[in-house]
Amino acid sequence: MNAFSLNGRRALVTSANTGIGQAIAVALARAGADVTCAGRRTCDDTVALIGGTAR
Repeated sequence: MNAFSLNGRRALVTSANTGIGQAIAVALARAGADVTCAGRRTCDDTVALIGGTAR
């Protein structure tokens, strides 16, 4: 069992286009959360790191 599983959870990460926000978004996604990213600029790089699709 994974001690830090976020399967079935949702997360909203602000400032997810760079820096700490981006790192948090990627970490949450790798832990199993469905992540919604927000930032002043596009979050395409973050989405690519997560392996998801931008909407």
